[in-house]
Amino acid sequence: MEREIYTFFTNDHRRLEAILDRATVVPETYDMKAYGEFRSGLLKHIKMEETILLPFAQKARGGEPLPIAARIRLDHGAITALMVPPPSPAIIAALRAILAKHDALEEGPGGMYEALDNLMNNDIEEVMKKVRVTPDVPLHPHKTGSFILDATRRALERAGYNLSDYER
Repeated sequence: MEREIYTFFTNDHRRLEAILDRATVVPETYDMKAYGEFRSGLLKHIKMEETILLPFAQKARGGEPLPIAARIRLDHGAITALMVPPPSPAIIAALRAILAKHDALEEGPGGMYEALDNLMNNDIEEVMKKVRVTPDVPLHPHKTGSFILDATRRALERAGYNLSDYER
């Protein structure tokens, strides 16, 4: 069986990790061009999962979402919230930790990508066409201020994470 969803999205995870590594090669100094590329790519990746993959899975399962869909969506909310403030050591540490857990949910045995590949049947070409033509997510400037960090903290808490765990 071809694992087209698994291969495409796992490769995209590795691509995004490499971009984040490039953006943070010097500790506490950020290559903002590379970070913008990471941010744009990550938000597009989430968009493809939220607007194409998860709805396809739910439809293919007769209206029943994947068992891990709620967890995936909570993580997406936390990750997206981390994209709003500018990078900092805590933001980068939280991103890396959450993405490691999140990617394992998607890539691991019985994960989202395996489930999707098993549900595809004759739909793979249609789904991958939608994935490949997904437009980039427009980036807005980073927002700062205590209210932004408070909102980010709340989004992480909803997903079971605590931003202070990543602060020095």
